[in-house]
Amino acid sequence: MEEINGYGKEIIKLLKLETSPVAVGLVPKDGKIPEGIKRTEGGMKHCQMVDRVRSSGEEFYALLDDQTCKGGAAALGLGHMPPKLASGDFYYEKLKHFRTLEAAQKTIEGIPMLEAESMVGTIYAPLESASFVPDVVVIICSPKQMMLLTQAILYNEGGRVEAEFAGKQSICSDAVAEPYLTGKMGITVGCSGSRRYTNIEDSELTVGLPAKLLKDLVEGLRAVVGEGPGPK
Repeated sequence: MEEINGYGKEIIKLLKLETSPVAVGLVPKDGKIPEGIKRTEGGMKHCQMVDRVRSSGEEFYALLDDQTCKGGAAALGLGHMPPKLASGDFYYEKLKHFRTLEAAQKTIEGIPMLEAESMVGTIYAPLESASFVPDVVVIICSPKQMMLLTQAILYNEGGRVEAEFAGKQSICSDAVAEPYLTGKMGITVGCSGSRRYTNIEDSELTVGLPAKLLKDLVEGLRAVVGEGPGPK
């Protein structure tokens, strides 16, 4: 854990972040919540939990009953997608985000999601002080900081970062479920919910990174910002 916490401190320093990277743990149905971690008080959406932790320094876990956005909970494998979301009707009829129901359905079908009820809980903490090994790390940052993260993750092997998003279920699906499922960095522009219910600024973007890539990311950051070997 000391190494993981150290990565968190370095990421903050190298990127000059104003808030913490957030460690997110996904607890499978045959797993257990680590001892000593408290349960969140009161219901919140997953995006609100991430936003709260990055600024408050709190560490807590949440169960399905604590997740007030059931679409987000479904993306994280805690439950099933509500029927109106699964059918696309919510985005088509209520929000008017699509010209046709078919367009809404097509978009919903492409959202990365963990298997329903495969998880029993989620754990959140600032990366620099987390007491558990995370599955995914979520960083909310400026476009320039996102650029540095992109350069850093490509430092060792090169290539290109492929971003896939739809402005729907961003902090849950794009930033956690997709990196968890693919093992790759996930970049997202946010969604209506995460923009409305959190303190994420209009100028901020979000990236989700599998925790197994933390070492490579920090090594790359040291180089691209001039704090270690390699060109700026």
